[in-house]
Amino acid sequence: MSARVPVVLLTAAALGLLSGCGSGDSDAAVQDRPLSAVVPAEGGSAGSAPAEAERLHRQLPGLGPKTLAQVPADTRQAVVVTGEDRDSPKSAVVLYERTADGWRAGKEWPAHNALKGWTDDHRLGDLRSPIGVFTLSDAGGRLPDPGTELPYDRSGAFTIDGTGFEGEPLAGSFDYVVAIDYNRAPGTSPLDWTRPLGAHKGGGIWIHVDHEGPTKGCVSLAKTHMKELLRALDPDLNPVVVMGDTASLRR
Repeated sequence: MSARVPVVLLTAAALGLLSGCGSGDSDAAVQDRPLSAVVPAEGGSAGSAPAEAERLHRQLPGLGPKTLAQVPADTRQAVVVTGEDRDSPKSAVVLYERTADGWRAGKEWPAHNALKGWTDDHRLGDLRSPIGVFTLSDAGGRLPDPGTELPYDRSGAFTIDGTGFEGEPLAGSFDYVVAIDYNRAPGTSPLDWTRPLGAHKGGGIWIHVDHEGPTKGCVSLAKTHMKELLRALDPDLNPVVVMGDTASLRR
């Protein structure tokens, strides 16, 4: 676990503008639970050949061929975020780990996504979360590292106040965050302002602590679940997030 000095320190107001995360976090105090429910591969045990790896990828439930084709062959952890529908701010999150016998599913966690739902063409300020498969490389937060293997940037710049779309307080939303590698430079602090696709394509899309309301573009989980996710993510397993509404993920 490596601490890192942030590339740029931002005020709470600037951070809210920069990031897709500008609203929406809740805290359902559900106890940590181990991963369970192996999704078996077809046939016997898995080998290491590329064809076998691809066969195992096909076992991720709820994903269609177009979505599965975006999952890297060497990925062994997948955070699957499934939105209720295209225009809904509510979703569910399951962490999967690939074993020799197939994908092992964790507990399903309730989550929020952007106020207006999902989009295939995310734009700055559209209040929709981007659909797709993205790597997870970096983490950070206002609070100390809870024990993640991802590089972790602790900084007071992960501070936000004010209220969300439903009048809920935003304080604590950035206590823990995982940067989603959408329009950012992997290997940098989540606070890094680099936007390889251009500022118009938005950025600052994170998984962060839920404040019981919709976000501007991020995915938010209860603080208990954020800590569990951070402790589970392992860069050696090449983790990704697979995110979108149900219909889009089944394509």
